[in-house]
Amino acid sequence: MAKLDERIGFIGGGNMAFAIGSGLVRCGIVKPSQVMVSGPHIENLKRWRDLGAVTSDDNYEVLEHQDIVFICVKPHILTTCANQLKCKHVRSEKDANKLIVSVLAGTSIGKLEDAFYFMGELKVIRTMPNTSMQVGEGCTVYTGNTRVSRHDLEKVHLMLNALGLAQQVPEPMIDAVTGVAGCGPAFVYTIIEALADGGVKQGVPRQMAIQFAAQTLLGAAKTVLLTGKHPAVLRDEVCSPGGSTIVGVHELEKGNLRATLINAVEKSSQRSAELGKK
Repeated sequence: MAKLDERIGFIGGGNMAFAIGSGLVRCGIVKPSQVMVSGPHIENLKRWRDLGAVTSDDNYEVLEHQDIVFICVKPHILTTCANQLKCKHVRSEKDANKLIVSVLAGTSIGKLEDAFYFMGELKVIRTMPNTSMQVGEGCTVYTGNTRVSRHDLEKVHLMLNALGLAQQVPEPMIDAVTGVAGCGPAFVYTIIEALADGGVKQGVPRQMAIQFAAQTLLGAAKTVLLTGKHPAVLRDEVCSPGGSTIVGVHELEKGNLRATLINAVEKSSQRSAELGKK
């Protein structure tokens, strides 16, 4: 695994930030000493200190000293956060080389550029990761503004792809991907819980049912990725004529599972876009 010499910063030390930061350290892409994170409550950053990262309750320290800065605050406080940084910032030549990476749902590159206008012509990359990054199986899309170089994109791809699957996409696609990959884990957890409940109803112990349901989804997902077969083809391979599986599939169709999931992705994508307009 390639390594980066850049200093990596996180403004906001929540779960997504920690999934990225701890994953980069775990993979050996950066050393703990290269990582700095800030948050309003220093006592909440203990896990970062346990990781070996430097912590601060001053966001400006991260912006000032780190080369690649991940913005991991909630979308609705972006403007407030940027205004606080503006009050302390003194523009310098190093601003042009700094790379801002956003994980804010629904927040366009244009809005990020407006928020950080005080730094001049900044290099900005918008990403949409998911929480499965914490176990090295994330799914992230990203895109950069016109000032971002190919080398910048390669560095970000290296970091994100080390934590799962990463792919560059056009910006208009990001909200749609949010509905699939960003929100998708929550949908899948619901499916796992429901499968486990079904097992419990039929007499399987709860913990065993959860383990079997989770492993079943893991195995099915891996089969799709490794075989390259369409999910419908793989489903047909499991459904023997007159067998137990096709009976269960029929019940899923009667319950409109597919339509419900399609609707969930659509609504989540629309909500992501709405959040960016607020």
